[in-house]
Amino acid sequence: MKIMPNRMDYGYFKYQKEFEEKALSVLRSGWYVLGNEVKTFEENFAAYTGAKYCVGLASGLDALWIAVKLLGIGAGDEVIVQGNTYIASVMGITINGATPIFVEPDAYYQIDAEKIEEKITERTKAVMVVHLYGHVADMDKITQICKKHRLKLIEDCAQSHGGLHNGQMTGTFGDAGCFSFYPSKNLGAFGDAGALVTNDPKLAEDARIFRNYGSEKRYHNRVVGANSRLDELQAGLLNVRLAHMKEITEERRRLAAVYDRTLCHSHLILPRERPDTKSVWHQYVIRTQYRQALMEYLEQKGVGTLIHYPIPPHLAEAYASLGHMRGELPITESYADTVLSLPLYTGMPEEEQQYTIDCINAFFRERCIPVSK
Repeated sequence: MKIMPNRMDYGYFKYQKEFEEKALSVLRSGWYVLGNEVKTFEENFAAYTGAKYCVGLASGLDALWIAVKLLGIGAGDEVIVQGNTYIASVMGITINGATPIFVEPDAYYQIDAEKIEEKITERTKAVMVVHLYGHVADMDKITQICKKHRLKLIEDCAQSHGGLHNGQMTGTFGDAGCFSFYPSKNLGAFGDAGALVTNDPKLAEDARIFRNYGSEKRYHNRVVGANSRLDELQAGLLNVRLAHMKEITEERRRLAAVYDRTLCHSHLILPRERPDTKSVWHQYVIRTQYRQALMEYLEQKGVGTLIHYPIPPHLAEAYASLGHMRGELPITESYADTVLSLPLYTGMPEEEQQYTIDCINAFFRERCIPVSK
């Protein structure tokens, strides 16, 4: 059996007729940029998240850097962000000339809220929360800190479409929620796509103008903007998938629960949900000191896995100029050395997951790795 770490075609086949009908409808419409599909998706996604406004953009990275820019953050400013994130989170900060200040993660893979205040200086302008792997950060504590120190709060929700904290959806706690709809996401398009959600009418208006060359009316440019428009085809396809998000999320939660029940060895650290939150399980990420051997064994058995992420941003070559050294963020670095994402995707058949589980349990049994006391 051959199992990929992610299968985007399964999600397509599950709703194939709807996707194809929508694509044909958009193609036949003759309108491909900033039309009714984008408007409808913005309205639908805002309602889904509970935010007042949604602005469709070209990618999740665009949502991040545009949000940072429009919130007035730039050169000389600092933005606090967790160390164990995808590099795009940090790029959203540095593209604007601001400096990322890294904080270690907690046991749930999220920014450790207890360690944020010690990083705040007179140059701190914002906290960027990354709801990594579909889990949810400690938003009660983080929102309190931001209010206390009058900091902007930006949420990177690229992996947390539908994630909840006390019934409130990620992306709606702060000034801006930034979403990616890259095809591998739970709410995935069929190409690059993103969005910014907010309850601030001015930020929403500014983002709509900025995404379209700084123009709210053709050839009348208010500011020097960007070309970052969610296109009609992607918006239409996202409207189809958004209508099925409840069942998509429930399916992923069921798959995660099966892993929870059936993976069994003391040298496997399984992911956990924070109390009062609901993860959407974008990834099912285990940790083990035997990662390399396990990956090689699973590959021999036809099971694909991924590492999210092997090199933390503070050690990336791209950020060598920041001067960080190995050892500065030991928890972040330990996670990078031990995390492993197991196959989990929309439409995953029971037999594929069971085979994956059997292979993992067999690895520890066959290698006679002792159970720790």
